[in-house]
Amino acid sequence: MNRQKRNFDSEAQAWDKPGRINLANDIATALMEEVRVDPSTAVLDFGCGTGLLSLRLQPFVRCITCVDSSSGMLEVLRGNVEGKGLTNIVIKHVDLDAGDTLEGRFDLVTSSMTLHHIAEIGPLLKMFYLITNPGGHLCIADLDPDGGRFHASSEGVFHNGIDRDALHRMFVDAGYGYIKASTAAEMAKVGPDGETRRFTIFLMSGRKQ
Repeated sequence: MNRQKRNFDSEAQAWDKPGRINLANDIATALMEEVRVDPSTAVLDFGCGTGLLSLRLQPFVRCITCVDSSSGMLEVLRGNVEGKGLTNIVIKHVDLDAGDTLEGRFDLVTSSMTLHHIAEIGPLLKMFYLITNPGGHLCIADLDPDGGRFHASSEGVFHNGIDRDALHRMFVDAGYGYIKASTAAEMAKVGPDGETRRFTIFLMSGRKQ
Protein backbone atom coordinates (compact mmCIF):
# COMPACT_ATOMS: atom_id res chain seq x y z
CA MET A 1 0.00 0.00 0.00
CA ASN A 2 1.27 3.45 -0.92
CA ARG A 3 1.63 5.35 2.35
CA GLN A 4 2.58 8.72 0.85
CA LYS A 5 0.42 11.68 1.81
CA ARG A 6 -2.31 12.42 -0.70
CA ASN A 7 -2.24 15.86 -2.31
CA PHE A 8 -5.67 17.16 -1.39
CA ASP A 9 -4.72 20.68 -2.54
CA SER A 10 -5.04 19.64 -6.16
CA GLU A 11 -8.51 18.19 -5.55
CA ALA A 12 -9.96 21.02 -3.50
CA GLN A 13 -11.71 23.05 -6.21
CA ALA A 14 -13.71 20.05 -7.42
CA TRP A 15 -14.23 18.44 -4.01
CA ASP A 16 -17.81 19.49 -3.23
CA LYS A 17 -19.63 16.96 -5.37
CA PRO A 18 -23.25 15.87 -4.70
CA GLY A 19 -22.24 12.52 -3.21
CA ARG A 20 -19.93 14.15 -0.66
CA ILE A 21 -22.47 16.85 0.15
CA ASN A 22 -25.19 14.25 0.77
CA LEU A 23 -22.82 12.21 2.91
CA ALA A 24 -21.92 15.23 5.05
CA ASN A 25 -25.62 16.01 5.50
CA ASP A 26 -26.34 12.45 6.62
CA ILE A 27 -23.42 12.47 9.05
CA ALA A 28 -24.45 15.84 10.49
CA THR A 29 -28.00 14.61 11.00
CA ALA A 30 -26.80 11.45 12.76
CA LEU A 31 -24.39 13.46 14.90
CA MET A 32 -27.03 15.92 16.08
CA GLU A 33 -29.39 13.06 16.87
CA GLU A 34 -26.71 11.44 19.03
CA VAL A 35 -25.08 14.47 20.67
CA ARG A 36 -26.82 17.61 21.87
CA VAL A 37 -25.48 20.80 20.32
CA ASP A 38 -26.76 24.28 21.13
CA PRO A 39 -25.74 27.95 20.84
CA SER A 40 -23.18 27.47 23.63
CA THR A 41 -21.32 24.59 21.94
CA ALA A 42 -17.71 25.08 20.81
CA VAL A 43 -16.66 22.61 18.12
CA LEU A 44 -13.38 21.46 16.59
CA ASP A 45 -13.72 19.80 13.18
CA PHE A 46 -10.49 17.92 12.47
CA GLY A 47 -9.73 17.19 8.82
CA CYS A 48 -12.51 19.59 7.87
CA GLY A 49 -11.61 19.72 4.18
CA THR A 50 -13.83 22.24 2.42
CA GLY A 51 -16.07 22.39 5.48
CA LEU A 52 -18.98 20.27 4.34
CA LEU A 53 -19.69 19.02 7.86
CA SER A 54 -18.69 22.27 9.58
CA LEU A 55 -21.06 24.34 7.45
CA ARG A 56 -23.89 21.96 8.24
CA LEU A 57 -23.29 22.27 11.99
CA GLN A 58 -22.51 26.00 11.96
CA PRO A 59 -26.05 27.39 12.41
CA PHE A 60 -26.60 25.38 15.59
CA VAL A 61 -23.43 26.05 17.61
CA ARG A 62 -21.49 28.96 19.12
CA CYS A 63 -18.30 28.49 17.12
CA ILE A 64 -16.42 25.95 15.02
CA THR A 65 -12.66 25.76 14.65
CA CYS A 66 -11.97 24.12 11.28
CA VAL A 67 -8.62 22.35 11.10
CA ASP A 68 -6.95 20.74 8.10
CA SER A 69 -3.45 20.15 6.70
CA SER A 70 -4.50 21.05 3.14
CA SER A 71 -4.17 24.75 2.32
CA GLY A 72 -6.18 24.22 -0.85
CA MET A 73 -9.14 22.75 1.01
CA LEU A 74 -9.05 25.55 3.57
CA GLU A 75 -8.97 28.16 0.80
CA VAL A 76 -12.24 26.77 -0.60
CA LEU A 77 -13.73 26.81 2.90
CA ARG A 78 -12.53 30.38 3.46
CA GLY A 79 -14.27 31.47 0.27
CA ASN A 80 -17.52 29.89 1.42
CA VAL A 81 -17.28 31.44 4.88
CA GLU A 82 -16.54 34.92 3.54
CA GLY A 83 -19.16 34.63 0.82
CA LYS A 84 -21.85 33.77 3.36
CA GLY A 85 -20.64 36.33 5.89
CA LEU A 86 -20.25 33.72 8.65
CA THR A 87 -18.65 34.96 11.85
CA ASN A 88 -18.51 31.86 14.04
CA ILE A 89 -16.03 29.81 12.00
CA VAL A 90 -12.28 29.92 12.67
CA ILE A 91 -10.00 28.35 10.04
CA LYS A 92 -6.62 26.93 11.01
CA HIS A 93 -3.95 25.18 8.97
CA VAL A 94 -2.60 22.39 11.19
CA ASP A 95 -0.23 19.65 10.02
CA LEU A 96 0.47 17.23 12.84
CA ASP A 97 3.11 15.47 10.73
CA ALA A 98 5.03 18.76 10.58
CA GLY A 99 4.95 19.15 14.36
CA ASP A 100 1.87 21.36 14.70
CA THR A 101 -0.39 20.82 17.71
CA LEU A 102 -4.08 21.06 18.49
CA GLU A 103 -4.93 23.94 20.79
CA GLY A 104 -8.01 25.18 22.61
CA ARG A 105 -10.84 23.55 24.56
CA PHE A 106 -13.98 22.24 22.93
CA ASP A 107 -17.36 20.78 23.87
CA LEU A 108 -17.41 18.67 20.72
CA VAL A 109 -14.51 17.31 18.68
CA THR A 110 -15.53 15.77 15.39
CA SER A 111 -13.82 14.24 12.39
CA SER A 112 -15.49 12.90 9.26
CA MET A 113 -13.92 10.55 6.72
CA THR A 114 -10.43 11.51 7.87
CA LEU A 115 -9.17 8.78 10.20
CA HIS A 116 -8.59 6.24 7.44
CA HIS A 117 -5.96 8.71 6.16
CA ILE A 118 -4.21 8.73 9.56
CA ALA A 119 -1.49 6.13 10.18
CA GLU A 120 -1.67 6.07 14.00
CA ILE A 121 -5.22 6.66 15.19
CA GLY A 122 -4.78 5.93 18.90
CA PRO A 123 -2.38 8.81 19.64
CA LEU A 124 -4.65 11.20 17.74
CA LEU A 125 -7.63 10.27 19.90
CA LYS A 126 -5.53 10.99 22.98
CA MET A 127 -4.80 14.46 21.56
CA PHE A 128 -8.53 14.91 21.07
CA TYR A 129 -9.16 13.93 24.68
CA LEU A 130 -6.82 16.63 25.96
CA ILE A 131 -8.75 19.39 24.16
CA THR A 132 -12.23 18.04 25.02
CA ASN A 133 -13.96 19.80 27.89
CA PRO A 134 -15.23 17.61 30.76
CA GLY A 135 -18.61 16.30 29.71
CA GLY A 136 -17.77 17.03 26.08
CA HIS A 137 -17.95 14.57 23.20
CA LEU A 138 -15.82 13.07 20.47
CA CYS A 139 -17.69 12.04 17.32
CA ILE A 140 -15.94 10.13 14.55
CA ALA A 141 -17.52 9.25 11.22
CA ASP A 142 -15.66 6.90 8.90
CA LEU A 143 -15.86 3.93 6.59
CA ASP A 144 -16.63 0.45 7.77
CA PRO A 145 -14.02 -2.04 6.45
CA ASP A 146 -14.27 -1.84 2.67
CA GLY A 147 -11.80 -4.39 1.35
CA GLY A 148 -9.87 -1.61 -0.35
CA ARG A 149 -12.67 -0.94 -2.84
CA PHE A 150 -13.73 2.57 -1.78
CA HIS A 151 -10.69 4.46 -3.06
CA ALA A 152 -9.55 4.30 -6.66
CA SER A 153 -5.97 4.75 -5.43
CA SER A 154 -4.31 3.65 -2.20
CA GLU A 155 -2.28 6.87 -2.05
CA GLY A 156 -2.60 8.33 1.43
CA VAL A 157 -4.92 5.55 2.60
CA PHE A 158 -3.62 3.84 5.72
CA HIS A 159 -6.76 1.86 6.56
CA ASN A 160 -9.25 0.18 4.24
CA GLY A 161 -12.07 1.24 6.49
CA ILE A 162 -11.97 1.09 10.27
CA ASP A 163 -13.20 -1.75 12.45
CA ARG A 164 -15.75 -0.46 14.95
CA ASP A 165 -14.60 -2.75 17.78
CA ALA A 166 -10.97 -1.69 17.32
CA LEU A 167 -11.94 1.99 17.33
CA HIS A 168 -14.09 1.44 20.42
CA ARG A 169 -11.01 0.16 22.24
CA MET A 170 -9.06 3.23 21.14
CA PHE A 171 -11.82 5.47 22.51
CA VAL A 172 -11.55 3.65 25.84
CA ASP A 173 -7.74 3.87 25.84
CA ALA A 174 -7.96 7.61 25.18
CA GLY A 175 -10.24 8.05 28.20
CA TYR A 176 -13.72 8.38 26.67
CA GLY A 177 -16.76 6.64 28.10
CA TYR A 178 -20.41 6.17 27.16
CA ILE A 179 -19.29 5.04 23.71
CA LYS A 180 -21.91 4.37 21.06
CA ALA A 181 -21.73 3.43 17.40
CA SER A 182 -24.33 3.36 14.66
CA THR A 183 -24.54 3.40 10.88
CA ALA A 184 -24.83 7.05 9.87
CA ALA A 185 -24.94 6.80 6.08
CA GLU A 186 -24.54 4.71 2.97
CA MET A 187 -22.72 5.82 -0.14
CA ALA A 188 -22.72 4.33 -3.64
CA LYS A 189 -19.55 4.58 -5.71
CA VAL A 190 -18.60 3.31 -9.13
CA GLY A 191 -15.30 1.44 -8.97
CA PRO A 192 -12.50 1.30 -11.54
CA ASP A 193 -14.13 -1.87 -12.90
CA GLY A 194 -17.36 0.01 -13.59
CA GLU A 195 -19.27 -1.81 -10.88
CA THR A 196 -21.35 0.23 -8.42
CA ARG A 197 -20.85 -0.74 -4.81
CA ARG A 198 -22.46 0.53 -1.61
CA PHE A 199 -20.39 1.41 1.42
CA THR A 200 -21.52 2.10 4.96
CA ILE A 201 -20.24 4.93 7.11
CA PHE A 202 -20.50 4.68 10.90
CA LEU A 203 -20.69 7.33 13.58
CA MET A 204 -18.96 6.61 16.90
CA SER A 205 -19.40 8.94 19.85
CA GLY A 206 -17.83 9.03 23.31
CA ARG A 207 -18.01 11.40 26.26
CA LYS A 208 -15.22 12.75 28.44
CA GLN A 209 -16.17 11.97 32.00
